[in-house]
Amino acid sequence: MRAILLTVFILGVTACSPQIFSQVVRPDQLNFPELQFEFPQIKRAALNNGIEIYLKEDHDIPLVEVTIMIGGGSIFDPVGKTGLSSLFAASLQSGGAGERSPQQLEETLDNMAAKLSVSSSSYAYSIEMSMRRQDLIQGFNILADIVRRPRFDQQRLEISRQGLIEGVRRRNDDPRSIAGRTLAQSIYRNHPFGRTPGSATLASIERSDLISQHQIYFQPNNLSLAVSGDVDLDELKTLLTQTLGDWQASELPDLEPPALPEQPENGKVSIADKDIPQTTIMIGQPGIDKNNPDMMALKVANYILGGGGFNSRMMREIRSNRGLAYSVYSYFQIGRKLPELFIAKCETKCDSTLEVVSLMRAQMLELTEKPVSKDELRVAKESLINSFVFAFNNSHSIVTRQLRLDFYDYPPDYMQTYRQKIAAVTVADVQRVSKKYLHPDKLQIVLVGRRNEFEQDPAAALDMQVENVDLGLE
Repeated sequence: MRAILLTVFILGVTACSPQIFSQVVRPDQLNFPELQFEFPQIKRAALNNGIEIYLKEDHDIPLVEVTIMIGGGSIFDPVGKTGLSSLFAASLQSGGAGERSPQQLEETLDNMAAKLSVSSSSYAYSIEMSMRRQDLIQGFNILADIVRRPRFDQQRLEISRQGLIEGVRRRNDDPRSIAGRTLAQSIYRNHPFGRTPGSATLASIERSDLISQHQIYFQPNNLSLAVSGDVDLDELKTLLTQTLGDWQASELPDLEPPALPEQPENGKVSIADKDIPQTTIMIGQPGIDKNNPDMMALKVANYILGGGGFNSRMMREIRSNRGLAYSVYSYFQIGRKLPELFIAKCETKCDSTLEVVSLMRAQMLELTEKPVSKDELRVAKESLINSFVFAFNNSHSIVTRQLRLDFYDYPPDYMQTYRQKIAAVTVADVQRVSKKYLHPDKLQIVLVGRRNEFEQDPAAALDMQVENVDLGLE
């Protein structure tokens, strides 16, 4: 019976197949209407004391998410107390607040099914909290206690300190950690961007340092707040007025970052001899900040060089064509206040280390000397434009993105003009910015792996100065 049914089915398909196949259209022949995208609307307000409010309402689920940003951060850590901002953030989260001890605060958050996290970055402290709609009043009271009345419990401070010291003790376990801090030190030297915490600097930090840090930076006119979820603007303003409205504005702290040092004129190879089966390669050089008019052209150029995954030249040449690495990529760290770095990374067998470095440099050089193809340019621009929509994948990412753009003084129309500026990049633009910002002969190159397995002497192979990296922990 099955054989009869199968025969009937095949005969039926064969009989009508000319009509079916005549209607088949190849994927590249499909036509779609132009994508219409409207920027999500965000409500804004401010309290009289200077607190900036951003709100994206979303009443689908009875949840509310909050992000608070406060100017400050690790770039302002004093010499000799590197790591202060990290310890401050950890103690702010775990050290209790207001009338609640650390244990009481944790129990309250657990009972609310709320999540709280505090972090520090180069230029800011961030407090994140998510809560149920029914816990709004209690949640905002807790947030007010954290930003205004932290306890910095001494016992919790010591626990946080020991956790950071343990991280220092173990940081040579990860070759990528070694490479990252070595590259930063090579370029930034004793600037805060080039310093990393040590056991001694962390041990020198007192509770009084945390209190001073709080007094300097935690001012209402230095605070911005993004909220998304099941709350409207009037209710939000009422909650904030009740919890933070009587907080008096004060003189703003000095948030001008220290100037960068003079950049190295010559390239250098730094080698950390470590007994691991493959070499971690990290190369870098000074990059740009957000105000650089070449930023969009550099985004396109970097996509073609190493930022476009399998569409990038580095990946195609080093992985696909030669099988020398699983992954290789590059990116520009767009500095928010100061220029940061161009970085390219790769991992390969120790005995192919210098070949891979040479190939990475060669791809950079080719980008500066020869125009890219129109197809490469098209793919890069289309990918960057089409991926733009993922910046808006949920309500909280939408509102926090706008908060961060304003916090770091991006142009007001940055998001609205992003796609048009990417679309306007030309072949000539890519070559021009590549020649201006990529200097394969001046790279700072960090290699972490078994030096005795390198193919030849690195100084001779790369024609660059070589130095050994001391893997001491201080």
